[in-house]
Amino acid sequence: MTTELECSGERMIEDAYRQTPGGRAIYLMHIASYRFAMPYCKGKRVLDLGCGSGYGAALIAETAISVTAVDVSAEAIAYANNHYRNSRISFTRIEKDKPLPFANESFDVILSFQVIEHVADTETYLWEAARVLTSEGTLILITPDRTHRLLPGQRPWNRWHLKEYDSESCCHMVASSAFVPEKVLCMHAPAELANLELKRYARLKWLTFPFTFPGAPERWRQFGLGLLHAINNQKSTQGNTQHAAFSFDEHNISFTETGSPSLNIVVIAHRNRPV
Repeated sequence: MTTELECSGERMIEDAYRQTPGGRAIYLMHIASYRFAMPYCKGKRVLDLGCGSGYGAALIAETAISVTAVDVSAEAIAYANNHYRNSRISFTRIEKDKPLPFANESFDVILSFQVIEHVADTETYLWEAARVLTSEGTLILITPDRTHRLLPGQRPWNRWHLKEYDSESCCHMVASSAFVPEKVLCMHAPAELANLELKRYARLKWLTFPFTFPGAPERWRQFGLGLLHAINNQKSTQGNTQHAAFSFDEHNISFTETGSPSLNIVVIAHRNRPV
């Protein structure tokens, strides 16, 4: 099995994402998410639910007693095992839309970062998370904030995303399952990074609107977004390895209850009933 991953624009690969300003912006936000979670994970049994290439699990393993990192992609798990092997980490492939292969109350903390927007059956996904979480455990869920990314009612311009949320709808989704949201936070970035992302959002939401208008059929959305992706791939410069430098790092990204612009939503929740 290959241990290399295609840099598809959705699954973050550290080395590839550091090469361009836009990629580095996404990289810093992802790393900041895991650094934010580290205090919650100290000395805990952690489930990284949707670990991707494994960079975040490796960071969490610096403080957690154990990290079980799972993903539906066999290629991602192979890559993670090859690049981030650690005695405190177990990388495991799971089956999409199947129950998690863990006993009830197996974990103290569950991390779900940039995953829920890919999930069709969010209720089952969250109930399964609650089942394998201890009664005193913590769920930390992070997902893109649609407020600036999309027009009202617009479908996602990210072709892998099924649905995107604002703070209110994300909190309602979590509260409708077996969880009680304790905090709902917004991720903020220095102006240099935030402005870069806001410009990207503005360009993409208008460029893709003919395929992502409210109520756009999924087949039409996928066709249009796939066509744009293919055109962009043809236009991209091959072999561009210029390092993207900012005057700050992930430690300058903040998480607050209010403020704008919000780039990502963070929900910290606990179980509200036996499962």
